[in-house]
Amino acid sequence: MRGASIDITMGTLTAITLGLVFLVLGVQSKDNTWGGLYPRESASREVRSLDGLWNFRLSPLQDPDKGFREEWYAQPLSKTGSVISMAVPSSYNDVTQDKALRDHIGWAWYDRKFFVPTRWQTDKLRVVLRLGSAHYNSIVYLNGISLTSHEGGHLPIMAEITSGVVYGKENLITVAINNTLTPETIPQGSITYHTDQTRYPPGYFTQSYNFDFTNYAGLHRPVYIYTTPQTYVDDISVTTDINGTDGIITYSITYATNPNRSKKAKSVGCSIKLLNQEGNHVTSAMGCAGSILVSNASLWWPYLMSDNPGYLYTLVVAVSDDAGNLDMYPQKVGIRTVGWNSTTLTINNKPVYLRGCGKHEDSNIRGKGVDYALIVKDFSLLKWLGANSFRTSHYPYAEEIMDMADQEGIMVVDESPAVGLSGFGEVLMNKHISIMQEMVHRDKNRPSVIMWSVGNEPQSNQNASKEYFSKVVLATKAEDSSRPVTCVLNRPKDKEHAASSIDVILVNRYYSWYSDTGHLELIKLQTVTEFTEWHALHNKPVMISEYGAGSVPGLHTDPAFTWSEEYQAELMIQNFEAFDELRSKGFFIGEMIWNFADFATPQEYNRPGACMKGLFTRARQPKMAGHLMRLHYWSLAHKLDNATIPEDTGRLTFALNL
Repeated sequence: MRGASIDITMGTLTAITLGLVFLVLGVQSKDNTWGGLYPRESASREVRSLDGLWNFRLSPLQDPDKGFREEWYAQPLSKTGSVISMAVPSSYNDVTQDKALRDHIGWAWYDRKFFVPTRWQTDKLRVVLRLGSAHYNSIVYLNGISLTSHEGGHLPIMAEITSGVVYGKENLITVAINNTLTPETIPQGSITYHTDQTRYPPGYFTQSYNFDFTNYAGLHRPVYIYTTPQTYVDDISVTTDINGTDGIITYSITYATNPNRSKKAKSVGCSIKLLNQEGNHVTSAMGCAGSILVSNASLWWPYLMSDNPGYLYTLVVAVSDDAGNLDMYPQKVGIRTVGWNSTTLTINNKPVYLRGCGKHEDSNIRGKGVDYALIVKDFSLLKWLGANSFRTSHYPYAEEIMDMADQEGIMVVDESPAVGLSGFGEVLMNKHISIMQEMVHRDKNRPSVIMWSVGNEPQSNQNASKEYFSKVVLATKAEDSSRPVTCVLNRPKDKEHAASSIDVILVNRYYSWYSDTGHLELIKLQTVTEFTEWHALHNKPVMISEYGAGSVPGLHTDPAFTWSEEYQAELMIQNFEAFDELRSKGFFIGEMIWNFADFATPQEYNRPGACMKGLFTRARQPKMAGHLMRLHYWSLAHKLDNATIPEDTGRLTFALNL
C-alpha cells in the first residue's frame, strides 16, 4: 500500500513489546504495586547498593522478542552476545555516541552480578531487592527466574529474594525494560507503521507522545538489596496536627512475618520512640497505632516562613515478636497541617502563597538518572531564587529529591505521570487509579507534599473526562484526605469537565507566547480576566501553574523580540503585574513559572534541541529571567512572609534597568 501509514494503538508492535511480558512471566511472578519503605539502615537493617556499571544490550528493533526467545536472562548477557557498560542510575539514551541507542524504542536489557554473604543466611535474615524506578515496563529476574514485573516508570519496585539468592556466592540480577508507550499506558503514546516502501524500509515505525519532553528510559534511580528480620516493619502511616503550641502525631504501623520461616511467632508488638532534630529523646509510646503529644513542638514550616524551615523529627518504629525478632525503622516526621477553603491554602493555619517553578528530572548525559550533586544544586538555586515550592511535572520524582524537599522546607505539588491524557476509557482509568494509589502510598508521610495532582493538561473538554476524573479524584482522596487534590488544566474553562472534581484550580496559560505572540501589552488584561472567571465559576482557590516564554541564552534585542532574553523578562514582568492584582482579590494562591531550567525535548523543527523556557540553562546557569525572578520572589517573600532580602539582589535592579 503506497503513500500510507498505519497508526498502531494496541496492535502488532504493542503485542510484541508489551504483551510478551505475560508470555514470559506466566505464573512465576506477579506485578509489583508496592515499592516498600525506602531502604534505610538501622540497628536491624543492612543496606547495600547495586549502583555502578552494569552490562547492557538492546533488543533489535525488528526482533524485539529475541532476548526472551533466546533466554538472555538465564545467564550473563556477556555470554549471549556483545555488551556495553551502562551507568546505573541513569538514562541510557545520552551516554554514548550511538544514535540507535539514543532513539531506541523497545526492550533494553541490563544485568550485573552481586554477592550475598553467608552471614545473612546464618542470621536468618529476610533479603529484599528494590529498584527506585525503571521506565516504562520492566521484568526483573534473579538467577534466571522471573521475580517480578512493574508497569510505570517513576515508582519503586520491590521483591523479596530470601529464597532465591545463593548465599556465599555470586548472584545474577537481570532487568528487561521497555519504553514503548501506547494509548493505554500512562503517559500515553502511539506507534505508527510507515508502509510506503518507496519512502520507508519494511517494518519501519515511529513512536509519538502526548508530551514535549524526552522519553528517557533506563534504570533511573538507585538499586538496593537490604535485610530485615523475619518479622518486620512493612509500612508506616503518619498524620500530624497542632493544638496551640503542641503537636500531635498519629501513627499506624503495619508489620509482617515471613510465612516461610521455620519458627512461627505467636505474638507481635510495636513501640515508637520520637527523637528531635538533634537526635535527643522526646517521647515514647507502645502499640501499633495511636497518637502522641509533642509539647512545645517545633513545626515544619516552608522556606522563608520561619527561621528554622523544614524541621524534622525522627519516629523510630520498632516491631518485635516472641521468637526474638526485632526490627527498627527510622521514619522522618514533620509536624504541620494543610488546610484549604474556597479562597485560601494554609500551612499550620497560616495562609501560604506558592512561589515556585515547574521542573523536570533532566540533565546532560544522565537524562533522568538520580544525581546527588544535581539535587543539591537545584535546591540551592530554588533557595537562591526565594522560591518556596515546585511541582513534580510531569511524574513522581525520585525519593532522594523528595527527601531534600522535606528537609529544606520546599513545598511540593506531587504529580502523577498522566500528562496530556485523552480517551478516558475504563482500562486507562483503572491504571490511573492504581498509579495514584502507588504514588500516595510512597509519599503520604512527606510534610513537603501539600497537594496531589492527578495529571497535567488532559483533554478535559472530552465528555468522558467528567466521570473519569471524578472517580480518579475520589480514589485519591480515599487514600489520603489530608491534602487537596488538583489536576493541572489548560482547556477553556467553560468547555472542560475536570475542574468540578478537584479542590484547587491550577491552570497553565501562555499569553503572548502561544497566543497573541509578541503582544506583551495584552498579558495583564487577559490573565486577570480569565483567572477571575475560573474562581467565579468554581468558587475554589486558583493559581497559575505554568506561564512563560522561551529564550536563547545570549540572544538580546531592544525592543524585545521573541526568543530573546529581553522578551522572556518583559513577559514575566507583565505577568507579575497581573498576579499582583489577582492576589489582591483574595483567591489567587500562587504562581509557578515554566520552567526552572531548559530541558531536553524530542527532535522538532520548532525547538533547538530543548525547551528554552528555563530561568536557568540546562547547565544551571541563570539567564536574565533567573535574576529577574530572584528579585520578584524575594520581594514577595519580604512582603508576605517578612523575609529579609539578600543584600546582593539590590545591585541587580540597576543592572536589569528595573
